[in-house]
Amino acid sequence: MALMDIVILPDPILREQSSPVERVDDELRRLVDNMFETMYHAPGIGLAGVQVGVTRRIFTVDCAREDEEKDPICMINPQIVWRSEELSSYEEGCLSIPDYYAEVDRPAEIKIQYMDQFGKEHERHCDGLLATCVQHEFDHLNGALFIDYISKLRRDRVIKKFAKLSKQKSARSVL
Repeated sequence: MALMDIVILPDPILREQSSPVERVDDELRRLVDNMFETMYHAPGIGLAGVQVGVTRRIFTVDCAREDEEKDPICMINPQIVWRSEELSSYEEGCLSIPDYYAEVDRPAEIKIQYMDQFGKEHERHCDGLLATCVQHEFDHLNGALFIDYISKLRRDRVIKKFAKLSKQKSARSVL
């Protein structure tokens, strides 16, 4: 397994639509293993393919607490087939937008269909933190970020901040 570089805002790849996974094979399973290793190392509770430069409809999640046994879930070509009307609010962060957090309202419960890294089909009911995490990662597959749910003013400030940091980093790497 290998750690992968995490794509950081304002990289335009984060706004791309991810393509369906066509084939589940050993190469895809290696990608999944690397995504889990990268996610745990970051540390994070979710990671979409696009966040490591792979624009395929795949993400990993694990919402187990530190004192609990790991519960890794890989979702390939996921489809949310039901959302509750009831909303839930969580303070979200993102590995692609480091050290920035905001309260986001999302459906409190969802039902999602997906394939795992072995090609097995699943349907899962998610609530609580898992529902939030899955919706957050699902958004990545469609080029959406959690900052899209906050006010335009706050979102513009975050984007401007990360654009400035990116320019500074690029300038330092040229020197």
